[in-house]
Amino acid sequence: MIGVGVNGYGTIGRRVAYAVSLQDDMYVTGIVKNSPDYVAKLASKSFNIYVPDETKIREFEENNIKVKGTVNDLTNESDLIVDGTPEGMGEKNLKLYKKYNKKAILEGGEKDNTVESSFNAYSNYDSSKNKNYVRVVSCNTTALARSLYPLTIYGIKSVNATILRRATDPNDNKKGPINAIEPSLKYPSHHAGDLKTVIKDINIETTAIKIPTTLMHVHSIDLELEENVDKSDIINTWKKYNRLILINGSDKIVSTAQIMDMAREISRNRSDLYEIAIWNESININKNKVHYLQAVHQESDVIPENVDAVRSMFGIDREKSIMKTDEALKIKGVEF
Repeated sequence: MIGVGVNGYGTIGRRVAYAVSLQDDMYVTGIVKNSPDYVAKLASKSFNIYVPDETKIREFEENNIKVKGTVNDLTNESDLIVDGTPEGMGEKNLKLYKKYNKKAILEGGEKDNTVESSFNAYSNYDSSKNKNYVRVVSCNTTALARSLYPLTIYGIKSVNATILRRATDPNDNKKGPINAIEPSLKYPSHHAGDLKTVIKDINIETTAIKIPTTLMHVHSIDLELEENVDKSDIINTWKKYNRLILINGSDKIVSTAQIMDMAREISRNRSDLYEIAIWNESININKNKVHYLQAVHQESDVIPENVDAVRSMFGIDREKSIMKTDEALKIKGVEF
């Protein structure tokens, strides 16, 4: 059993802790919270609570939250730490993990050169085998890798992707825009370079546009293949991968609102949709040119990757890990 500590219990950290708790070959040693808020109180019912330093212990206990120790204690008691702290903190925390000689997973907001490898379960699982410090790429990069990697069997000549980004997560009231559309003036956006850390030598350009919604991202993807394909070829290839699902506008799933409502209806924890949802009607083929639209639940699509990254770092086989993760999280619980 692999003991996994979670440093940072926000959007990603809380979901990673839940996902790890469902696995039969790993367990949650504890989670680190910085504030004794409602999230900490709820978490204390399921997990051991740790704090950043000793000065925080009294604050938590005054709020009737039992504290087991500090992040140093959690690191020492764990085999691996998943760092879900705010962007930029993961790199700083690496010093602590290295001090205790513990493996660590950072998230996509960290720079790729701070770790030994970046990770996506489908495209480069083995690159992180037995590594000590790994970064799971961002939600958008994970989504791009999920749908593009299967198509590499046809030879990808070039990709152009427009990323319509949600402004912030549903529980965040500090970010915007609220009534504006904010394009990234950097071209290509950072997603292109990030994808190349998990799919080598892919020729991709990306544009990012931030829009005032909290539900999901949407990607508009155009690619040119080395060979001509039919729509059935693309669909049958994608169907071999559980973390992709095809959805239909004819089923009245025409927006991100309906996709998230579907996730609620299939009784997913927190209404999470781990899979990348591709609109069937959006798939258009012209000889070797392919277009499609996909929706990305930014709060949860990287969660299976974190679980698989743990196993990769301990040398466990790719297919075995993906199968175990999918079964535990009930991935592909619904088909259209």
